[in-house]
This record gives sequence, C-alpha cells and structure tokens, in this order.
Amino acid sequence: MYAIVEIAGKQFKVEKDQKLYVHRLKEDEGKKVTFDNVLMIDNKDKVSFGSPMISGAQVGAKILKHLKSDKVIVFKKKRRKGYRVKNGHRQLLTQIQISDISLTGAKASKKSAKKVEKTEDKKSDKKEDISKLSVAALKDMAKSKGISGISKMKKADLIKALS
Repeated sequence: MYAIVEIAGKQFKVEKDQKLYVHRLKEDEGKKVTFDNVLMIDNKDKVSFGSPMISGAQVGAKILKHLKSDKVIVFKKKRRKGYRVKNGHRQLLTQIQISDISLTGAKASKKSAKKVEKTEDKKSDKKEDISKLSVAALKDMAKSKGISGISKMKKADLIKALS
C-alpha cells in the first residue's frame, strides 16, 4: 500500500515505515503529525484518486529529527571583469517516518469545504454562464429579448443588459 501525499508544498510517494526528508516542519521532534493532502492511494488492487484531494484520507507520520542538508556552493563569475561571488546554502530539513496510511478518519478541512461551496455558487450564477459566451451569441440573445442599440455595445455592456 502506498500513497501520493503533498507535504510542505512538494509531492511524495510514501509507504508505511518509510523514512524520508521533507522541508522543515514547525512541530517538535518526536511529535506525531498527519497530512490530509492525499492525492492518490493504491491499496493492492484498489486505486483511489482525488480531485484534487481524497476527502477523509490521511497519512500519519512521526518526526524523527530536524537537520540541515549538505552545503550547496553558489559561485558566480564574469570573465575578464574581476567579478567573483561565492555563496553557500544549507537547506533546513526534517526527517519523518510514515506510521500509517488510511482512507477514512480525517475530517474535511475548512479550505476544501469552502472550495466546494465556491464551485457550487459559480455553477448557479447566470453571469458566469453568460460571460463564457462569445459576443455574437450575446448579440443574438439580446436581439431575441428585444434590446436595442446592440451593434455599438461591447461584451461587458451586453452582459449587463442581459442580466
């Protein structure tokens, strides 16, 4: 069983008892964390895809330690100009161990519930449907409703006149 999960802005393929390094998390070492942004779960023959996330699915993990990665040297040079700059960078990382993957048990987050409400509101708005139409189609609708002066109207004016 494995899952594709979004952790700290990046997507990872995780399995139970797997150790991996992710960008620094705010929680302390030894704490347990859950990730609700599960994109896909493969449970032997049953594959579940989210659109974009699987509601109710979660991945549990334990934070093992916080550390820094190897140093990356950034060297800039312009030849024959005497310009040389050398910088180094060490990325802050967190090592986690995946403890469990579950299809159910997570509560729907407030963000996902708001997204669902917004999409339903957009579907119900007639202005959204009208704005997707071409100018020619809007002019035909205006003619059928008996609106005058449509030849000089722009798309925004046609939408206002029709709504």
